[in-house]
Amino acid sequence: MPHTKALFLPFNDLKGGIKMRIANRFFISISLIVLVFIGYQFLESSTYPAEKGRGEKTDQWFFRTVEVPDTLTFAGEPVPLKYSDVYESLDRELLVNSYFHSQTLRYLKMAPRFFSMIEPILKEDSIPDDFKYLALAESGFDPTIVSPAGAVGFWQFMKGTARDYGLEVDGEIDERYNIEKSTHAACAYFHESYEKYGSWTMVAATYNAGRNFVDKQIERQKETNYYNLLLGEETERYVFRILALKLVLENPKKYRFLVPEDELYPKWKTKTIKISGAVPDFADFAKEQGTNYKILKMLNPWLREAYLTNRAGKTYEIKLPAKGFRTTRN
Repeated sequence: MPHTKALFLPFNDLKGGIKMRIANRFFISISLIVLVFIGYQFLESSTYPAEKGRGEKTDQWFFRTVEVPDTLTFAGEPVPLKYSDVYESLDRELLVNSYFHSQTLRYLKMAPRFFSMIEPILKEDSIPDDFKYLALAESGFDPTIVSPAGAVGFWQFMKGTARDYGLEVDGEIDERYNIEKSTHAACAYFHESYEKYGSWTMVAATYNAGRNFVDKQIERQKETNYYNLLLGEETERYVFRILALKLVLENPKKYRFLVPEDELYPKWKTKTIKISGAVPDFADFAKEQGTNYKILKMLNPWLREAYLTNRAGKTYEIKLPAKGFRTTRN
């Protein structure tokens, strides 16, 4: 091997062979040390690409903590951030949502579309606007989501609870998937809870844990304030997750998110028609209405079959795409 001869002396005796192996290992060791040193210098220079005055290096490539505000409210009720446990709980959820970049960016893109659907209903039903972030915490802006326990839709209604609040749930129709109707049902639930607890924060907590569970904890702990109750990890994190989503979505740049306006997902432009009879085939129905089965089901996920028998002769409102619904991007 000519390259080896160029680098090392041609020892010919046994003793020379041993020396050759030692020299090889020494050379390799020195080479590794030099490479590690060069690599360290490269990483250090790339970590600190610019310098401030007097040789102070910037920290722009470090992961940073997030700013917890001095004051914060949920539905007009103050969050007692002066308490260390409350502060740390909010800090945890802010860190999770600030550094789960792909999910949070998607939320920011989808927020105008879905908040525009539920904000007017919350206002109409006299529910604080902050509850739109509860819907986001529940569903992640997925109208068709189903939990492992069988809770469905934007507001994650169980079947029995949905029927209690006037939603139709059967094999062909499941109004838990209807964003507008399920929002009205959720508002009714919120009002009942507020009459019972007198606190919107407790209303949010009971939506996660259930009234019966919370009532037992109130009795056991002799405490009615959410921030003073021990409720188990999921419910203890629940309100703080809502608060973190509120902070990030209301001021994304503060938490280092930038979504240009032209990259926000467009609001759906729709029109509504009423049907009071059967629909033998929704694929044919969609074609007749100038759309397709995919778009029809995307706008009306509460239609659970490819047909509708409608034996009771009920009147249903079906959304169809209006002009400009399916835009093309440049």
